[in-house]
Amino acid sequence: MSGSSVERVRAALLAAGHADTIQAFPEGTRSAAEAAAAVGCAVAQIAKSVVFRGVPEPSDPARDRVVLVVASGANRVNPAKAACASGVSLRRADATWVRDATGFAIGGVSPVGHRLPPVVLVDRDLAAFDRVWAAAGSPTHVFATTPDDLLRISGGAWAVVREG
Repeated sequence: MSGSSVERVRAALLAAGHADTIQAFPEGTRSAAEAAAAVGCAVAQIAKSVVFRGVPEPSDPARDRVVLVVASGANRVNPAKAACASGVSLRRADATWVRDATGFAIGGVSPVGHRLPPVVLVDRDLAAFDRVWAAAGSPTHVFATTPDDLLRISGGAWAVVREG
């Protein structure tokens, strides 16, 4: 699945007018610390994807919404702040639900290329950097972007979502 997931991210980047900046790191980029070590940047520059299950869409009450928080790798996400910022009641998402709902395995959830467009919040702390790195569809692939481009291509909104 990872090959097709990475290709889905590549297609989404190109469709959004973003350069294909996907890089593979066989040693793994599953966690923010692993990704930062692999690409040689600060952990805070990793745009990690945290997926929540949101209340169902009114148009499809059988399907929970994907609420994607793209957070600085240095931050813990506060679910109450994410719920307030998204306007959606949130609950934890398990690995099976994440894969089924997004098309990505945990550790490779990208901010782009989802099966259905998620509600996206982008951690305001990422705006402090010239360059950030996000998962590109597998636990061994990331792409480089700017915070403004990340916001644009993900269709997200800036939010303060960190603990504290």
